[in-house]
Amino acid sequence: MNSFETILAKFPTEESDGQVKAVVDKILNTKIKENESIEVYKSLFSCIDLTSLNSEDNDESIQKLVERVNLFGEEHPGFPNVAGICVYPCFAEIVRDTLEEENVKNVVVAGSFPTSQTFTEVKIAEVSLAVADGAEEIDIVMQQGLFRAGDYDSLIEEISEIKEACRGKLLKVILETSMLRDASGVAKASLLAIFAGADFIKTSTGKADRGATPEAVYVMCKLIKKYDQLFNTKIGLKVSGGVSTCEQAVMYYTIVKEVLGEEWLNKDLFRIGSSRLVDALIQKFEK
Repeated sequence: MNSFETILAKFPTEESDGQVKAVVDKILNTKIKENESIEVYKSLFSCIDLTSLNSEDNDESIQKLVERVNLFGEEHPGFPNVAGICVYPCFAEIVRDTLEEENVKNVVVAGSFPTSQTFTEVKIAEVSLAVADGAEEIDIVMQQGLFRAGDYDSLIEEISEIKEACRGKLLKVILETSMLRDASGVAKASLLAIFAGADFIKTSTGKADRGATPEAVYVMCKLIKKYDQLFNTKIGLKVSGGVSTCEQAVMYYTIVKEVLGEEWLNKDLFRIGSSRLVDALIQKFEK
C-alpha cells in the first residue's frame, strides 16, 4: 500500500448518512439553546473571515471593506474584531496597504478558485504572487475531478506543491462538500486534504448550488478529532457557503463544541467565511 492508503486504513471514513443525520439532529435539539448568548455571539464574531468574492470587486470596494474593519473597534467598543478579510488574490496588496488592525489576517482564495480547473503551475504561481503581495492565509479548492477519479496521488502531490508555495503561510483546503455525494466522501476528502498538508479544512466555496451543511461539518469534525488523537496535531475547520444568520452560526458553533471541544472555539482553529454574518451579529449586540 502507498502512504495514503496506509493512513486511510487507520481512519473510519465509511459513514452512514442516516446515522450522521440522527446524531447531528440530537446535538442540535439538545445543545443549541445553551449557546445562544452574547458571549457566544462575540466569539463567533472574532472567528469570521469577512469575505468579498464578487465579480464586480475592485480596488475601491475592497479598500472600503478594509476601512470598515479598521473602524470596528471605534464604532463598536467592547466587541472583538473579525479574524480575517478574504478576497481574490489580486487584492492582497490593497488589503495589506489599507489594513491597520494587526490581528486581522489578509486571506485570499487562490489556485483557480472556485473550480480548481487549471494547470498546477498556474495555481502555484497565483499562490506565490498572492503571498508576495501580503497574503497571510491561502484558501484553495480541492480538485474535484482528481478526487472523483480516485487519483489521490496526483491530488496529494498538487496540494503539497501548493503548500510549499505558501512559504509557511496558513493553507486552507476547500472540499466543496456538496459535490462529495455522501458522508463517506466528505470523510475521505477531509483526510486526504490533511494528509497533503492542509492547516484547515473548509466546507465550501460559496459558489456551488449548496454550501455548508451540519452533517458535513459533523463528519469533518470527527475526522479532525481522530487525526488529533492519533498524531497529536490540531487541524482547523472553516465553515463557509450560506452562513448568513446568527442561528446558522450558532448551529455550527454547537457542533464544533460538542465534537471537538471548547479548545477549538477560537480563531486559530475555527473560522466562518461570510459576507453577511457581521451585520447579523452586530444587530444582536445592539439590541
